[in-house]
Amino acid sequence: MGWGAYPPSSGPSALAFTPPSPVPAADAGPPAVVPEPVVPAPTPARSAEPALPPPTAFFPAVPESAPATVPVSRVSSPDEQTRARTGSADQQDRRSVFPLAAQGYTRGHAGAGHRHADTLEDSRRDEWHVQAPAGYGDEVQTAVHDHGHDHAYDHGHDHAYDEPHEVDHAVFGEPVVAPAPSKRSRRFRLVVGLGLAIALFVGASLVVVQILSPVLGIGKVTDYPGPGEGSVTVTVQPGSGPAAVANSLEKQGVVADANTFLKAFAATGGSLHPGDYTFKKEMPSSDAAQVLAGTSGEKVIYLALNAGLRVSESLDEIAKAASVDRKDLDALNAKPSEFGLPAQAKNLEGYLAPGEYRLPVGSSAKDILSKLVNTTLDELKQAGVTDPAKQYQVLTVASIVQAEGGRADYGNVAGAIYNRLKPNPETNGLIQSDATVTYGIGKKSYHISEAEKADQGNAYNTYQHAGLPPGPIGSPGATAIQAAAKPTPNDYLYWVTVNLDTGETKFSKTYAEHLGYAQQYEQWCQANAGKCK
Repeated sequence: MGWGAYPPSSGPSALAFTPPSPVPAADAGPPAVVPEPVVPAPTPARSAEPALPPPTAFFPAVPESAPATVPVSRVSSPDEQTRARTGSADQQDRRSVFPLAAQGYTRGHAGAGHRHADTLEDSRRDEWHVQAPAGYGDEVQTAVHDHGHDHAYDHGHDHAYDEPHEVDHAVFGEPVVAPAPSKRSRRFRLVVGLGLAIALFVGASLVVVQILSPVLGIGKVTDYPGPGEGSVTVTVQPGSGPAAVANSLEKQGVVADANTFLKAFAATGGSLHPGDYTFKKEMPSSDAAQVLAGTSGEKVIYLALNAGLRVSESLDEIAKAASVDRKDLDALNAKPSEFGLPAQAKNLEGYLAPGEYRLPVGSSAKDILSKLVNTTLDELKQAGVTDPAKQYQVLTVASIVQAEGGRADYGNVAGAIYNRLKPNPETNGLIQSDATVTYGIGKKSYHISEAEKADQGNAYNTYQHAGLPPGPIGSPGATAIQAAAKPTPNDYLYWVTVNLDTGETKFSKTYAEHLGYAQQYEQWCQANAGKCK
């Protein structure tokens, strides 16, 4: 680097600057000839810094009383002067920011064995050295930064170029800054958000109400204003409870709500009886409750027939309940064809369906019998039996099932009867039913004698006559009809009821096994005297 000093306040590692003492004026005289400085041959350096030449007296000696250092203005290199005149705007901008000395002598990092293109050659640097007058000798004080080396040049880096530059907004445009929202826009967004939240809440509430309404009964009509219209017949089966009947009435559109009807029925104080009841569509629960309890004020004929009754027993009950002449009933019983029954039927035995009925006052004998017969025919059709001859056969089996077995065993008893009618080495086609024998002799008993079993004159004696008896032996209920129409498949040939109170029935495939169960029945009868008559 040149020996011209950096400005005191610039350059790397700037030292404190001591102002020079004034130099006394020299006497005028001829100018002294300044000899060319003698530069000794370079010696190997111990460090990366270039060796300084020995100080030479370039200026006249300065008295010791006034030693001073002379500030010398910095001399720019020719290349720098050229760049100062013709340099680019970018270089001018950098000169305005960085010290002039740094601009001239810091040009970035140069790799090993290579110098930056702007690095000054050693020979040219010597031409730019400021030559001091002779005479200063050892007392010449070096100016600030005259250390004989250039730190930026020696280390090959340029901090000015290394610094990141800000984005030139003249080229890329000014950054877009979103304006602060106004109070009105904030208020608008708040109102819109609140409105959406309310709408979502209301919508969700409506969905929840829609889902839970059927479960909680919200909005459900609990009663009709009445008086109702049309006609609906509802059958109350034996064993049905008030709740089951109430649900049936609601499903058929008689009452609006089953619970409301139950409260009204309880208020009547009446009791529930099996049978057919006639209601109106959409009638008040209180009116429907009175019809079911028999307190509606409407005059009806109440008739109740138990399952298993023989035709003579059923006619007795009808004559008593309906106040009709028994002779009229007997005459109609002898003419089954008037009710559409097959030729095999000699009377109405088996066709007078059991149950409870409420018939209009003044009903004739034929009207009453027709109602009972049609009920049985409907039950046969519901069981899938439509042929009249087949209906008569199924009705006969059903009457035996009704008399011989308990309700839970109807299917197995029917299956065993059909098995006995088939060819087999055990039964020879004989049903061997005690109930058929007692029917034939006109008595009701669980016991028959050996003589009665041997009586071939009894057409209903299934111990002597193979196959089914001439006809039904009583009035079977709907469950027995269903079992006879669709028996439970099994291999049984024998059955015996061992407990008359519970109806427990034992089944067997062989006669030997059957005898053991028959002994259990005899033991039960001995333990329960009077129940096995």
